[in-house]
Formats: sequence, C-alpha cells, structure tokens
Amino acid sequence: MGSSPTVDKPSTVKRRKRQRAPFERRVTRLSILLVAPALLVSGIVIWLQPWSVQSKLMILGAESFACLLIGAALHDHIVRPLQTLANVVGALREEDYSFRARLAVPNDALGELSLEVNALADLLAKHRTGAMEATALLQRVVEEVDIPIFAFDPANRLRLVNSAGEKLLHLHAAQLIGESCSELGLESCLSCENESLVELHFGTDARWFVRRSSFRQQGVPHTLVVLSDVSRALREEERRAWQRLIRVLGHELNNSLAPIKSIAGSLHARLMGSGIRSEEQQDFQRGLSIIESRAASLNRFLQGYRQLAQMPPPVLQQCSIAVLAKRVAGLETRVPVAITPGSEIDFLADPDQLEQMLINLLRNAADAVLQAQEEGNNSNGSKRSDGEQHVAFSWKASGEDLIISIEDTGPGLMNPSNAFVPFYTTKPTGSGIGLVLSRQIAEAHGGTLELGNRLDRQGCIVKITLPVKAHQTSDETFGVK
Repeated sequence: MGSSPTVDKPSTVKRRKRQRAPFERRVTRLSILLVAPALLVSGIVIWLQPWSVQSKLMILGAESFACLLIGAALHDHIVRPLQTLANVVGALREEDYSFRARLAVPNDALGELSLEVNALADLLAKHRTGAMEATALLQRVVEEVDIPIFAFDPANRLRLVNSAGEKLLHLHAAQLIGESCSELGLESCLSCENESLVELHFGTDARWFVRRSSFRQQGVPHTLVVLSDVSRALREEERRAWQRLIRVLGHELNNSLAPIKSIAGSLHARLMGSGIRSEEQQDFQRGLSIIESRAASLNRFLQGYRQLAQMPPPVLQQCSIAVLAKRVAGLETRVPVAITPGSEIDFLADPDQLEQMLINLLRNAADAVLQAQEEGNNSNGSKRSDGEQHVAFSWKASGEDLIISIEDTGPGLMNPSNAFVPFYTTKPTGSGIGLVLSRQIAEAHGGTLELGNRLDRQGCIVKITLPVKAHQTSDETFGVK
C-alpha cells in the first residue's frame, strides 16, 4: 500500500522558518559555492606548476582576495537595492510618500520593480492629497452649514459636532465629545422615527426636523443626525393660514357688524320719540347700547387682527438703539423703566416697526408689574416700593447680532408655550396679538424673539436678537399680495 503524503504541522513550519538563514547569508553562501570549484581547480593547477612555494601561495592569495572582492560586490549589488525597496515600502506603510527607490530604469528586472514601487508611491501620495482635500472640504462645509450636525458611535456617545451644534447646546466641542445622547438632551433624536419632528428644549421650545443616516469610520458604524429648525417655517405656515381665515372672517363680520350697529343706533334714536313707558324705554336703551358697544368692540378687535395680517415689510434705515430705547421707555409712565445702557450700536432696521414692537413688550412688562403689585397689596395689605417693582431694559452686542433684553418683576408665565398663540390672552381687555405681532416684526428683520421666566427671581424676560445688518423676508410672510 502506498503511504499517504505527509502534512507539516504549523509548529514544524514555524520552526523551519526560524531555522532558515537570512537572505544575506544565503547570498554569501551561494557566492562561495559559485567560486569554490574554480578556486579548487585553479589551486591544483597552480600547485602543479614548477614555481616556488612562495610564488604559488602569493598567486593563490591574490586569487582568493579577488574572489572575495567580487563576492562582496555581488552581495552588495543584490542586497542593497532590496533594502532600499524595503525602506520605501515601510515608508509607504507609515504614510510617508517622500522616499523613492533608486536605479528605477526600464528593461531591467530590479529597475522595473523600482519603477512600480515609485509609481505606487506617487499614486498613494495623490490619493492621500485628494482624501485630505476632500476631508478638509467636508469639514469646511459641515462647519459653515447653519444646521446642527452630530455623529454618535454605537454606544450613543457623541463623536462629531459642528459649530451650529455647539451653538445649540451652548457648549464647545471639547466639552461635548464623548458625552452620551441622554446627557446632551438628544436622546429623542435617536429614538424617534427618521424624518420626523421632535421638540428640543434648549432655551426655546423649538421644533426640529430630524434626519438620520449611517456611516462607517475605521470599520465602526456611526449614526449621523442632522437637525433642521422648522419652527419658523411652521409658524409662517400657521400665520398664512390664520391670515387667510382673518380675511374671510373679516369680510363676513364687517358685512354683518355695519348694519347691526346702524340699526341699533337708529332704534336708539326712535325710542326717544316713542310713547313707551320710561321703564321699558330704559330696558330697550340698555339692550341697544350693549348691542352697539359690543359691535364696536368686535369691530376694533377685528381691525387689530386685520392690521396684523396686512403688516407691510420693513423699510430699513440706520437706527440707534440708545435713542430708540430712550424714546420708548419715556412712553411708559405707569412703572419705572430702568435702562442699562450697552455699547453704542447703529444697525439697519425699520424704526417704526421696532418702536411698535418695543412699546408692546414694555406695555406687557408694565402690566405684569402692576398685576404683581396689585396681588401683593391684596395679600399683604402694604404697597411694595418702586425699587422692587420695575421694568429693566438693556442691550449688548454679541458677534454680528444685537441682543435686547426686557425684564419685569411680575408674576411670571404659567404656560409659556401659549404665549405666542394667536387669539390667546390672559388679560381681560387683551386682544392676543401683541406678542404675535412683536415676534413677526423681529423675524421680519431676520431676528428672533424669545419669552421665558427669569431664573434669578420672579418675573419674565424677553430676549430680542436682531442682526446688525438686517435683511427682509419675502412679502408673502406679511400677508402682502
């Protein structure tokens, strides 16, 4: 029977590899074996010659020395280029593309190998430059995009954030990298459905459109989260909806209110000459007066909303915040308005619209202060000093923006989310359009208006952010056709 082929075990293969002599030693051995027969033959021939022993030894020594020099040159000619190629390949592995192989000439086996290694180095250097440029461009684009971008690893820890994300979270990237999504308040962005709306509470109750995608970095899967603030777009859509509603209701109500008011006035005049008893006449007059006054109130209410729905776009002019603050503060005489001057800032805006906005906000703040003062009088029986009850007006520059703050010492907001809902008001005589109109004016100038409760004490704070170089939005935003 034939024997089966022997298969070397891995340990045997490793032992043989360890016992194998280095390449340089093998080249030396082969060189010696190559010249050994010639030296042996030439030695025998020389020794058989009728020369002196000293001459024979000198000739054999010279011949051996010449063979040694030729062998050393052969060893160097074979080993040195391979060492150079090994150094070049090692540099390529370390991503250093500045080394090149020598003797890279065509029509030569070793030269062809050197040419291929150099071509590979050039190609890798080109790819590396392209990758670096693409990465730099991507980083630049991510930084310049005005939407928050986050990247999370499989453990839901933040690994990448752009400047818009830093601005949203009010922290620098060095403080954010490595934090979990729950610690950052972004857990809902990873748990919600893709391309859906979520509410994130970072100073304002804004609504964000979440888009998620996956990518790999060094073989590790990551989740890319892109947030788009759609609050303003949704508000504009809601605004257009109720503007259309107001136009329809206004047309229909005006057609009804005018004859109601006219008929009520005519009946009121005819009652004076009728023969109705005085008691009945007073009842009729009281009822007609209520009809007439309520029709007038409803008409004023409607006209206010029509004014909001047909607000024109801002006419930009150079404005001074110090002059504007002094003028609007002087119009509020019910409570003290403490102005904390900031730096002198001139900016582009519509002074009439901004004055209307600031007057509305100061009036709301003063109403809140008076309400708190009245509640304090009713509960304590003693009037609080004006130093405790006031409105504070201040401003400052932040980058390219102007930030205006109005603080009051009122009772605060019970439900801040309803503050900007049209038609919603907590005042008995309010119309519910003051804050909506104010925010519309701020956004018309490319800014924002935020309302919340104070953290240092009881009361509200309104923060208006306006760009120093304001820009107008489209006319459709204001209901202008």
